[in-house]
Amino acid sequence: MRVLDNLNIDFVSKRKVAYIFSGTLIILGLISIIFRGVELGIDFKGGTDIALKFDNPIDIGDIRSGLDNIGLGNIEVKTFGGESGILVRTELQSVPKNIYSDMVVAIENAIKEYHPGVELSVSDSSSNSVIFKFADQTVIENISSQLFKNGYQPSRLDDDHLVVRVSLADWIEEALRTKMPGNHFVVQKEDHVGPKIGSELKQDSIIAVVLALIVIMIYLAFRFKFVFALGAVIALFHDVIITLGMFALLHGLIPALNLEISISVVAAFLTLVGYSINDTVVVFDRVRENIKIHKTADLADNINRAINQTMRRTLVTSLTTLFVVAVLLFFGGDVLRGFAFTLFFGIIIGTYSSIFVASPFVYEYVLKSKKRIQF
Repeated sequence: MRVLDNLNIDFVSKRKVAYIFSGTLIILGLISIIFRGVELGIDFKGGTDIALKFDNPIDIGDIRSGLDNIGLGNIEVKTFGGESGILVRTELQSVPKNIYSDMVVAIENAIKEYHPGVELSVSDSSSNSVIFKFADQTVIENISSQLFKNGYQPSRLDDDHLVVRVSLADWIEEALRTKMPGNHFVVQKEDHVGPKIGSELKQDSIIAVVLALIVIMIYLAFRFKFVFALGAVIALFHDVIITLGMFALLHGLIPALNLEISISVVAAFLTLVGYSINDTVVVFDRVRENIKIHKTADLADNINRAINQTMRRTLVTSLTTLFVVAVLLFFGGDVLRGFAFTLFFGIIIGTYSSIFVASPFVYEYVLKSKKRIQF
């Protein structure tokens, strides 16, 4: 790393090559966003995500055919966590009333099959569960055990009542166990988000990112000069747009990556904004010092000197963070993939923009306006 202490690279003179490179990435990203779109997670679209893990590798086509005609409506089925895992996504929030009634009858029949002649009644029901009341308290524990063995989710409420879950996951389980009896599976997770909540989260996420950029610009305008604040915010927009564009591009080219925008990804974008601005502020701070010390030097020389002086710190910080995020990206699984990809790709682009976008923009602005910066 000592070689980085004596760098003397003319970064400013290479700004036009950087503009072409950045412009190409931005155009590719925007084309992908416009024509392919970004895949929104359940946090924003609303609906239900159900992850299933099979004992043996499965064919996605078999799963789709098994679920097409049961009444789930528009569904999306894709691999999740390997060849033996799938993710089923539906816009439904709960089991439809007619299906719910059929499932309750099926549970009643199962109970009566385990204990012929048992007296029970439905004391309460909702879209997600049903509560049975038993006249004979001694059979509840045995019935609960039998129901659990057959894929139901019972829980004892008190001495007289048994609660049995009736959810979309149960409905899907029942359909797949009938269609694919030879391949055992378990439900790993079931997430529900209402459409209103999803819409509010989408709006709040956009507001959060925009407000972060505005507050950063105001802060930098006070700490440095407005042109520095403008350069920093442009670099941040550059980072966010390119990273978002890569989401859309890679999702279209490699659907198996399961890259989608979720709340955790929005958190990663906000983290990226903070990380990238930190790099930029370090360079700007050194530029300000150099302008004070080398008052007669050209602004391009002071900017190049600042970037070279901070290069060791920039690379060490970025690489150490990148190694940690790479572990999450490659070994964190599907749940963390979007979050890790945002940080991994964003850190690379953010480091690049601190060197080739933010400071060169300041130089470009001063060159065009013919104003001298003084501190």
